[in-house]
Amino acid sequence: MSTPRRLSAGVVPVRRYDEGWRYLLLRAYRYWDFPKGEPESGESPLAAALRELAEETTLVQVRFPWGQQWYETEPYRGGKVARYYLAEVPSGEPRLLVSPELGRPEHQELRWLSAADAGPLLVPRLQTVLRWAVATMASDAAVTAPP
Repeated sequence: MSTPRRLSAGVVPVRRYDEGWRYLLLRAYRYWDFPKGEPESGESPLAAALRELAEETTLVQVRFPWGQQWYETEPYRGGKVARYYLAEVPSGEPRLLVSPELGRPEHQELRWLSAADAGPLLVPRLQTVLRWAVATMASDAAVTAPP
């Protein structure tokens, strides 16, 4: 008997800096991930991903220059699957807010990192997500070319 699939939804936030694209990672203890969480009742995965981005980082201005395509991880931890959307976050400084449920921030640290610096911090399942994001951005030269 298979375990029912549980879905979480998140965003791979990217921002262009003078040195190139950077990816926003969040750290909870020794585990690095992109902002994500489970959809609330009746909430679409994309709406959940954007809500989680705002709740976990305070970032609300996002664009989808690569479309609203998504990538799902292989099942992990009891059949859970994480779906990630690739979004450009052109402005705003992320902050870690206190979670009302926890009484503390859900994460201890956040960083904007290059793909080369982000990759080693991620578990293999999330390295695959990062590779997908990098490949998606590289596949559209018109979008990734400087303005």
